[in-house]
Amino acid sequence: MTIKVVRGNPTPEELAAALAVVRARAAAAATEPPGAQTPKDAWSDPARIAAHRVPQPGQASWTRTYWPS
Repeated sequence: MTIKVVRGNPTPEELAAALAVVRARAAAAATEPPGAQTPKDAWSDPARIAAHRVPQPGQASWTRTYWPS
């Protein structure tokens, strides 16, 4: 594997830290069994948005349009 610095001039310590992170992630990915499902990120889960009741029209409905209670 070859890593090339495209932009900037990292110090040897910064480069060593970045390589340590890349190696740790590669080692963690190598230990997972093939076909294992990774947990979904809550921010990308569409059920997070649809889990709340849609506000009904009314006198103060504009206050509930973005943050459902």
